[in-house]
Amino acid sequence: MPSKLPHYALRTPAPIMDKLKYIALYHGRSANKEIEQLIIKHIGTFETEHGAIDPQQIAEVPVVRRS
Repeated sequence: MPSKLPHYALRTPAPIMDKLKYIALYHGRSANKEIEQLIIKHIGTFETEHGAIDPQQIAEVPVVRRS
């Protein structure tokens, strides 16, 4: 049965992807699951600094650019 999860095509240089795959294998997971874990960690860090993200306000997020 096909997955109903959203898809996102990631374009990254081959050396970076090769290193990511190496780390994923080290952790005993696929590159996709390794990326998922990195995203979860990044979201946790963001929410610790800025507060929980309310799913109902995601479309209303202001763009903040820092130099």
